[in-house]
Amino acid sequence: MNNDKLETVKNSIVTYFKGVRTEWGKITWPEKHQVVVETFFVVAIVFIFTVFIYVVDIIFNALLSKF
Repeated sequence: MNNDKLETVKNSIVTYFKGVRTEWGKITWPEKHQVVVETFFVVAIVFIFTVFIYVVDIIFNALLSKF
């Protein structure tokens, strides 16, 4: 009984990884140029929002320090 259960688990794991290998082959990876451009835009947007939050923080800090 224990041996049957072990064999069932082993077959399930093998079947799972065969499915993973099959699905891995279906992935379409982006071109290098697309990755570079999108990475640049992400970094630029993060930088812009960081500067915006910093400026808003300075403004609020100046306004609240008067009270």
